[in-house]
Amino acid sequence: MSAPIVKCPTCDRPLEWSPASPFRPFCSERCRLIDLGAWLSEERSIAGESSATPPPADESEKPEPDSG
Repeated sequence: MSAPIVKCPTCDRPLEWSPASPFRPFCSERCRLIDLGAWLSEERSIAGESSATPPPADESEKPEPDSG
C-alpha cells in the first residue's frame, strides 16, 4: 500500500505523506517557515472572539503583598 499524496498547504506541491517527507504537511522547510511567519505576523488566525481586552482579574487570585 502506497502512502497518500497530499498538497503542501503553502505552495500546493504534491508530496507523499510518509516518513520520507520530514516536513509534512509541508513539502520543505521553506514552506514550513513561510506558514509559521504568517501565523506569527497574524496574517492567519483561528476564528473566534477578539482578545483585545483581557478579562478582568479575579480579586481572589491576586498574590498577597510581601510584608517581609
